[in-house]
Amino acid sequence: MPSSSFAHEEWYRYLNGFNSYHESEAVEGALPVGANSPQKPPYGLYAEKLSGTAFTAPRHENQQTWLYRILPSCGHSNFAPRESSTYNTNPENKPYEKIHHIPNQLRWGPFDLDETVDWVHSLHLVAGAGDPTMKTGLGIYIFAAGKDMSPNDAFYSADGDFLIVPQHGVLNIQTEMGHLLVRPNEICVIPRGIKYRVTLPTGPVRGYILELYQGHFQLPELGPIGSNCLANARDFQAPIASFDEDTSTEWHVLCKFAGHLFSAKQTHTPFDVVAWHGLYYPYKYDLGRFNTIGSVSYDHPDPSIYTVLTAQSDHHGTAIADFVIFPPRWLVAEDTFRPPWYHRNTMSEFMGLIHGQYDAKTGGGFQPAGASLHNVMAGHGPDATTHEQASNAELKPMKVGEGSMAFMFESCLMIGVTEWGLRKCRKVQEDYNAESWEPLKPRFKRPDVAS
Repeated sequence: MPSSSFAHEEWYRYLNGFNSYHESEAVEGALPVGANSPQKPPYGLYAEKLSGTAFTAPRHENQQTWLYRILPSCGHSNFAPRESSTYNTNPENKPYEKIHHIPNQLRWGPFDLDETVDWVHSLHLVAGAGDPTMKTGLGIYIFAAGKDMSPNDAFYSADGDFLIVPQHGVLNIQTEMGHLLVRPNEICVIPRGIKYRVTLPTGPVRGYILELYQGHFQLPELGPIGSNCLANARDFQAPIASFDEDTSTEWHVLCKFAGHLFSAKQTHTPFDVVAWHGLYYPYKYDLGRFNTIGSVSYDHPDPSIYTVLTAQSDHHGTAIADFVIFPPRWLVAEDTFRPPWYHRNTMSEFMGLIHGQYDAKTGGGFQPAGASLHNVMAGHGPDATTHEQASNAELKPMKVGEGSMAFMFESCLMIGVTEWGLRKCRKVQEDYNAESWEPLKPRFKRPDVAS
């Protein structure tokens, strides 16, 4: 069965389809028929439009959703800065710490769990490029939380779309459009501006986030592959409308804006959307459903064949961000070195490991909950142990990555590393090169020349 086996059973039902026009109502008849903004929406609801793109964006790029809610989002006090001396996740505008642009290959050991903080305060920026105020670039985070968000707190990022990759624990996410349960080997995307609250039904959580400051994620083009394979559109799941009715309790809406945290008060729940329709919504995807393809003759194809989601730059074929996975798969190529080849890349590659062992790093240093960064033109590839084994392996059909799931955030941008990522987390493996590639020995032999 092409799906993951989860330890924690699903709680919710979903709408299926990537970038599909969905509609959902928690109360029958709550959606207006035909019109979007009638003089009097059904049941005394307020109509509110949520736009993820400019009104005038081309139709195939336009993303917007109509919400029908008990009270509109604007009914709150002024936002005020919160924790301004300590909370700053803007990767290129940090008055309190420095961004390091370095060519070294970097690898981190497993990041620690932290049971003392909630979702909002668990976000640690490891690396990034660009500027959310200019809607350019991306940020890469580690999250590690041990507490539910406060019962009357909601959070949203005005800076970009969150692509969340859990590694440990389960995320129960209440969004304006409905509920998502997200487990290791699933991902979810929460677009810019959508409010949500995270609780932890099985205890502490840990994982990775790519925040996309520009554009939105799309499925990659398939070209000569045809109309199916890789991540199929039908397997993406969006929430079904679900609402709370609370117009008397004080709520705190937390906003990440230009990397800083702000808070506003309101006397009604933000989760009061009774119905919605549109193209702009959160969604999740089971990585176990990825339809992997590869060579059935010779040579190792580019890892772009493992792309789940992409966010293209203005130069077609060059991504601000690709989300790539290395799932269990069969290798059958003849007379071929089967792990990834040694390479230097104009793209930056940040890798993480959800579980298992990555087949190109068998030396033991790349562990679940750890990470690596191979920046622009930094040489990398299999460690010495893997190279030796693969160079002498019997080339029969073999399945690699069984019980494993590694992934990559790839970008055309040069990625800077934060002070937290380089020093404060204390997870950088100083012996990465010494363990991985310095043990490689020259194997060149001159041909015999007849006298």
